[in-house]
Amino acid sequence: MFPGLAHRPWPLLRRVCLQRRVPCPGPLLFFYTGRDVAGPGGPAVAVTCGARVRFYSTAGSGKDVPAKRPPAEAAGAAKGGPSEQKPQGLSKVESIQVKVRAVLKKREYGSKYTKNNFITAVRAMNEFCLKPSDLEQLRKIRRRSPHDDTEAFTVFLRSDVEAKALEVWGSHEALTRETNLRKEVEREYKENIFRNQQLLKEYKDFWGNTKPRSGKRATFLQGPGKVVMVAICINGLNFFFKLLAWVYTGSASMFSEAIHSLADTANQALLALGISQSVRNPDAIHPYGFSNMRYIASLISGVGIFMMGAGLSWYHGIMGLLHPQPMESLLWAYCILAGSLVSEGATLLVAINEIKKSAHKHGLSFYEYVMQSRDPSTNVVLLEDAAAVLGVVLAAGCMGLTSLTGNPYYDSLGSLGVGTLLGTVSAFLIYTNTEALLGRSIQAEHMQKLTEFLESDPAVRAIHDVKATDIGLSKVRFKAEVDFDGRVVTRSYLEKQDIEQILNDIQQVKTPEELEAFMLKHGENIIDTLGAEVDRLEKELKQRNPEVRHVDLEIL
Repeated sequence: MFPGLAHRPWPLLRRVCLQRRVPCPGPLLFFYTGRDVAGPGGPAVAVTCGARVRFYSTAGSGKDVPAKRPPAEAAGAAKGGPSEQKPQGLSKVESIQVKVRAVLKKREYGSKYTKNNFITAVRAMNEFCLKPSDLEQLRKIRRRSPHDDTEAFTVFLRSDVEAKALEVWGSHEALTRETNLRKEVEREYKENIFRNQQLLKEYKDFWGNTKPRSGKRATFLQGPGKVVMVAICINGLNFFFKLLAWVYTGSASMFSEAIHSLADTANQALLALGISQSVRNPDAIHPYGFSNMRYIASLISGVGIFMMGAGLSWYHGIMGLLHPQPMESLLWAYCILAGSLVSEGATLLVAINEIKKSAHKHGLSFYEYVMQSRDPSTNVVLLEDAAAVLGVVLAAGCMGLTSLTGNPYYDSLGSLGVGTLLGTVSAFLIYTNTEALLGRSIQAEHMQKLTEFLESDPAVRAIHDVKATDIGLSKVRFKAEVDFDGRVVTRSYLEKQDIEQILNDIQQVKTPEELEAFMLKHGENIIDTLGAEVDRLEKELKQRNPEVRHVDLEIL
């Protein structure tokens, strides 16, 4: 119960006895009896002093009250003589026992401890229905800001705010009623805002939207957005002309090419939607932004290619083998295929140039950039256009064999070949985008660079459990458990303090309560210094590595 009390120096115990008004003529011998002589409420601790014996217990309200005597001693007192039983290990002069209380008691914290919790002025006014004038009378505390771009701010003790709220409103019931009333007013206010926004939208739709162009439109004028828009226009025209050629000739290969262009157009429209959504700003529901929308759109595009493009091409090719039909003149079909080859080739070159530029920017080769799916939208355009060019060549070759031999089976085989080509592209897109959405680690060289930067800092003793994940579009989320050097952190704190003043404060400490207050004050300040060191490391890590957008450093 009271470890180490048997070895306390007698001056401390003498001071305690004087506080308890217990006679102490000489040095004290402090010991714990090992049993509860006061009953089941608490242990009995004794101090021998003088010629009398008294017992005190820790039971009850925390005050030191006289305890019941042991049975043996009570019997001895009834006979008018001293007790026959004496505690073992005591000398003859040590015959009086007095219970003392421990100076520092363990704090009893409830399930909701808010006595030392801080609260901002905005939360105090919102949650406790207070006014700024009410907060002016409370104690103000300056705390370190958790944000890099803001200075220290003023907070209040939550216990003070709660007491002030009860003083203003009179009771918990009145405060609850006012809180509910304000929530109802806020709900009506939000409903009015929504209603006004709807009316404003209807007004703009009627008179024309005069809002300036948003930043999303600029996304489609450069980079992947530009590549996707060019591909949508070209593939849309190709689908229209290929469909006319199929209606005129009845060729299975031409039908597969028309379906191929339709699938490309629909998938690239989906990519455009993903690009427009990916540039949205983060919100409360999606704190890390919407950059993964490009991978989601590319994944759905891959599934669409497989279902719409490959599936229909295989179906039409199989039906052509089972029920061959004679074909009309293929002259117009060849002309349309030639035009499609030129247009698809132009789109392919645009995609290749964009990927080369992006790969050089990230220090990767063309093959590595494509395989790692760094830019899923451009990847889809590249692979679809490459498959389109190969599909046009394959369809033209099979139609040429049909024209030379008169056998329609070659044309059906061409449709099956185009379907197989589309299935291969869709499988690759599904695999790469699924890997990206699952969260991939960055390259080992880049990971080593980030690790060495942290380990070279004087405040860091070691780092563990390092994880660096690519969250999309070359944005990295870095997480590590950091073992800080407490001596360096403490020195950083002491450099900003007056050492002479701290020394003077230490010399004035006389009681355990004063020592506790001194340690709590400087301990809290050292913790704030440690938080500032974490902020500094995160800020420097982002400055040195712009691709690192989110840093989570956990303290060991």
